Amino acid sequence: MRTVSGGEVAGILVAVFWAILVSFLAVALARLAQTLRATTKLVADVTDQAVPLLADASQAVRSAQTQIDRVDAIASDVQEVTSNASALSTTVASTFGGPLVKVAAFGYGVRRALGARKEDVPAKTSRRTVIVGRTVPAARRGKRNNREK
Repeated sequence: MRTVSGGEVAGILVAVFWAILVSFLAVALARLAQTLRATTKLVADVTDQAVPLLADASQAVRSAQTQIDRVDAIASDVQEVTSNASALSTTVASTFGGPLVKVAAFGYGVRRALGARKEDVPAKTSRRTVIVGRTVPAARRGKRNNREK
């Protein structure tokens, strides 16, 4: 029988250690490869879904820009109509304002003249007289009016 020397025992221990280390590294590399495959698949799926979403978002932005351009055109048309209406009202006021004031003054003068003619006719008395928030009956009002005259 042959005896095993200390160097041979040390060599066997180193060989077993390296075998265990290589096994752990092989398992770690297998898991890393699995993780990289899952990551690659995930990135591919995200890319497949993101490209159509980006195209839809781009189309929505273009559509919104078209609508904003339309609203801008409408707003400028409304501003033009407003300025035209302002100019028209200024023109009407300057054209008809003076004559209308004169007609109103003439009507007021005619009413005053006709009112002056009717001073001879006694004015119709109102049905009620309000004194400090209360109503005075017609019978008392007549007596009060006679006392004042």
